[in-house]
Amino acid sequence: MASDKPHMNLAVIGHIDHGKSTTVGRMMFETGAVAPHIIEGYRKEAESKGKGTFEFAWVMDSLKEERERGITIDIAHKRFDTAKYYYTVVDCPGHRDFVKNMITGASQADAAVLVVAAPDGPMEQTKEHVFLARTLGISQIIIAVNKMDAVKYDEKRFNEVKTEMTNLIKMVGYKPEETHFIPISSMAGVNFKANSPETPWYKGPALIPALDLFKEPEKPTDKPMRLPIQDVYSISGIGTVPVGRVETGIVKKGMKVSFMPANKAGEIKSIEMHHEEIPQALPGDNVGFNVRGIGKGDIRRGDVMGPAEAPPTVADEFTAQIVVLQHPSALTVGYTPVFHCHTTQTACTFIELQKKLDPRSGQVKEENPTFLKSGDAAIVVIKPTKPMVIENVKELPQLGRFAVRDMGSTIAAGMCIAIKAKQML
Repeated sequence: MASDKPHMNLAVIGHIDHGKSTTVGRMMFETGAVAPHIIEGYRKEAESKGKGTFEFAWVMDSLKEERERGITIDIAHKRFDTAKYYYTVVDCPGHRDFVKNMITGASQADAAVLVVAAPDGPMEQTKEHVFLARTLGISQIIIAVNKMDAVKYDEKRFNEVKTEMTNLIKMVGYKPEETHFIPISSMAGVNFKANSPETPWYKGPALIPALDLFKEPEKPTDKPMRLPIQDVYSISGIGTVPVGRVETGIVKKGMKVSFMPANKAGEIKSIEMHHEEIPQALPGDNVGFNVRGIGKGDIRRGDVMGPAEAPPTVADEFTAQIVVLQHPSALTVGYTPVFHCHTTQTACTFIELQKKLDPRSGQVKEENPTFLKSGDAAIVVIKPTKPMVIENVKELPQLGRFAVRDMGSTIAAGMCIAIKAKQML
C-alpha cells in the first residue's frame, strides 16, 4: 500500500537495557502496526523462556540469537503510522559491539527518539549516541525518559534526568527548548498515546503525538541520484536485487545507472517498496530493485548507485573536518582506522594533519599539528586503502558524513569538505 502520508525514518537510540526495543514494540502496538494476538504469542513464549517482560522487545528482535541473548544486533526495519506520517523505525543497537550497526542506522534517520532509563540517567553510550546522531546529521530528537514505573513516576527524578540530558544535548548543538522530554513506561504503556494519570505533573505531549511534531525532512530530489547499497540478494525468477535507501535524487524505471566503486553499469527494470512495485523512488525510500546487466557478484554493500551520466565520486584522497571523540593516546599521520560512510566500511589512512581547530568557535588553533587527541577538532587529509565513494558534504551531505572506528569504539566523526577524485576508466 503506497502511502499518501509523508515518510520519515526514525532512529531509536540509547544505552543498552534502557528499553529501546520495548519502546519500539510498544509504539508499533499502540499505533496498530502489530496485532494484540501477536504480542500475546510473544508474551507466552517469553515467559516460557524465563524472560517475562520481553514481549514488546521481541517485535523488533526477530533474530533468534537476539532473543536468546536479549539484545539487539542488526538493524530491524519496521513500519508504523501516526496521524501525520508513516514511519520506518530503524531500531539501533545500544550494545558496545554493535555501534557500527547503530551508525549505519542513524545515518539513515530523519529524526530520533533517545531512550534513557529514569533509574540510571544518561550513561556512557547515551553520550556517544547523542554525539553520533548529531554528527550524522539527525537534527531533531525526542528524549524519552523510560522506566518511570521503576521510580514510582517521581517528578523529581524525571527533572534530574531532564537536567542531565539538557546539558548533554546542548553540548553537541541540539536546542533543549525545541526538544520534548517525555516521561514514559514502555512496559506499562504510560504516556504513549495520551497523557497518563500516572504523571499528572507532566504537561507536554505523549510520545506518539510528539512524533507528529517533527518537521518533515526536505527531499533533495533536485540533486543527482545516489543510492548506497545495503545488501544484494539473488531472487529466483527475478535475478539480482540490490536494496538500499534513496539518499538524493529520484530512481526511475528504465534509468541507466552506474555503480561505484565497482564500476558496473546497468538499467533499472523494476523497483519495489514494502513488497509492492512502484514506478519511481524518492529520497528516504527504502527500496529493492532489479537491474538489467548486473550479476550478484558484480556489486556489494558499500557500493553506491548513481545515474550513468553523473556517477558517484570515487575518492583517491579527501579532505575532512573531524572531531576526535576518544582515542587512548594520540592520532598521528599514518594511522589507518575504519571509516563508516553511508553503507561502506573502508580502512583509510590519515596522510596529513592540516589544522587543529577550536571545537567551539571553529577558528584555527594550530597549523600542521603533529598529533590529535580526544576532544580535538581538525582539518585532515585522508586516503582510502581501497576505492570508496564519498561526496562533498556541501553538495550531497547524505554521503559526506562519516564515523571513524577502531578497537571496537568510535574514535572520531566528521564530514568530507573536498575530494581528489580517482579516475575510473
